[in-house]
Amino acid sequence: MSTVVATKSLSVMDIRARKGGVPLVCLTAYTTPIARIVDKECDLVLVGDSVGMVLHGLPSTLPVTLDMMIMHGKAVARGLEHALMVVDLPFGSYEQGPQQAFASAARIMAETGAAAVKLEGGRRIAGTIRFLVEHGIPVLAHVGMTPQSVNAYGGYRVQGKGESADEIHADARAVADAGAFAVVLEKMPAGLADRITADLAIPTIAIGGSAGCDGQILVIDDILGLFDDFKPNFVKRYAHLAKDAATAVAAYADDVRNRSFPEDEHVIRDN
Repeated sequence: MSTVVATKSLSVMDIRARKGGVPLVCLTAYTTPIARIVDKECDLVLVGDSVGMVLHGLPSTLPVTLDMMIMHGKAVARGLEHALMVVDLPFGSYEQGPQQAFASAARIMAETGAAAVKLEGGRRIAGTIRFLVEHGIPVLAHVGMTPQSVNAYGGYRVQGKGESADEIHADARAVADAGAFAVVLEKMPAGLADRITADLAIPTIAIGGSAGCDGQILVIDDILGLFDDFKPNFVKRYAHLAKDAATAVAAYADDVRNRSFPEDEHVIRDN
């Protein structure tokens, strides 16, 4: 059982200082009730664009909009007291360059109270990351398998095998050199994740990476068993709430059909 005591709100510098220390506990959240639950245990909470798939039924993260991210960011902020909140910049909100990225990030931070934003990509967006950091916006980077580029990859596939490992490693170095305070390493061979972790001065956060990383992040609905459309191989189910919910709804439906309604004890029935 965890003994984490939430005494203050964590900062970007607190997260960066955890390099090589106690692993960072990170999860996604999209709603106030879930934020309140994960805040008790997490160091970093990500309002991820995965919200499009797990809550809105979208086929990928690509249709997620800036307005959607802001709406869910506001909801999550209401439930956090301890964890650092990071919000994803959605597809199409930063690719045009630093100015577009700054406008999107500034709006997210102003309207949600987020401490940082997350961008996908390596060397191609290093200049954008540098611009954001120099203008006061902390950045969590994301390299390896980046879901917003799923069409280019031909699916959610492991990246960094063989000769492409050097490319992923170079991406990680580039975002660190650009000023990112930490970097997510997604869906890559453990050996590569370990080499990147040893090489960088900033924390690495695995999602399908390696236990040798400085922390791990997973989608909350995956670990709770709420999202069953698919299950990533690297996800451990800690609960099976979708099954429990289906059982509960079926039991409720049976009660209604059998006219077994619960009655308020304070209701006075007519004689």
